[in-house]
Amino acid sequence: MEYSSPTSLLLCPPIDLIQNVEKDAGSDSSSFVFDSTHHRNQASIPRQFVWPASERSGASNELQAPVVDLDGFFRGDRASTELAAELVRSACTDHGFFQVVNHGVSPSLVADALATAEEFFKLPLVHKLRACRKPRSMWGYTGAHSDRFSSKLPWKETLSFANDGMASQSVIPDYLIANLGTEFHRMGKVYERYCKAMEDLSLSIMELIGISLGVDRSHFREFFSDGSSIMRCNNYPQCQEPELTLGTGPHCDPTSITILLQQGDVDGLEVFTGGGWRLVRPMSGAFVVNIGDTFMALSNGRYKSCLHRAVVNRIRERRSLAFFLCPREDRVVRPPGCLVEQGEARKYPDFTWAELFDFTQTQYRADTRTLQTFAQWLLSSNTSSSRRLCSG
Repeated sequence: MEYSSPTSLLLCPPIDLIQNVEKDAGSDSSSFVFDSTHHRNQASIPRQFVWPASERSGASNELQAPVVDLDGFFRGDRASTELAAELVRSACTDHGFFQVVNHGVSPSLVADALATAEEFFKLPLVHKLRACRKPRSMWGYTGAHSDRFSSKLPWKETLSFANDGMASQSVIPDYLIANLGTEFHRMGKVYERYCKAMEDLSLSIMELIGISLGVDRSHFREFFSDGSSIMRCNNYPQCQEPELTLGTGPHCDPTSITILLQQGDVDGLEVFTGGGWRLVRPMSGAFVVNIGDTFMALSNGRYKSCLHRAVVNRIRERRSLAFFLCPREDRVVRPPGCLVEQGEARKYPDFTWAELFDFTQTQYRADTRTLQTFAQWLLSSNTSSSRRLCSG
């Protein structure tokens, strides 16, 4: 499967289709093209973007996600580490979301990464499509995922990189240069440095999560030390009918943990907990962290992968940067023995990240039941073996 290496140059959709984007926006053609510059000003959004009313009810309150100060943890202060671990435990057994501050990531790098994303998304569509994402790849640009889906399209465009810690450090600059030109070398270097900072932070968070679960503090750090990751830049353009659509539909992340940087003061992230949607407001100097399906399985269901979504804005566009930590593709996801009590049934079968990733790309659109559906699919598939049995 294509995952940890860049894709070659691909122009998709064809250029003649791009040039007729206004005509296509109102047609029944399956080859729909999302051009943020054009569609942000349309009084009525295309029907492909209209979501069912049941999935777009408004948020009623703000989520009071715990704010975890990592300074004492980094300094090795025992009391501070215990407090941080308790906050993580409380959040992850409830809804799976918390924020981290004093995380050690340079503010100038954060600002540079956001500014670079803005520069890319302001490019003409024909230029962005030179880095068009290929099927089953995590590299490149996509507009509203219209290459994969024909309804309930998200009102956003993304630029993604798959990052293997063992790969060449020039892999992101090389990809952008090959697809967009030498003038994008600096952009590649910015995201190379940002990915490295996110890798370091994610492994530290995994160590803290291990402490919070009563597992050897090095266990999850080592489990993910040779892992892979996905870096995604999100752009949510203005929308003239924001009440009819979503920037990202309700879903649980299939990955292990997500580290999200929200831009400035533009709201958008919402979490479903306590029977309703709750807004997670951007917090200066903080990253939002949430548990994904892979880690929920790795913790034998102790920590929760929570339903969340992104809404859009009529007045202002919004950008965010998401870093998804994943295990090495062939590493078996199995909870440590201490998280499976004697006589307790395993909640999920063994699997590899490659299997789950492929399932979400070819079999199933990620939603609230991705992990449960994937587990059922594994156990019923012809490839089932003793490795998959949910034994203690």
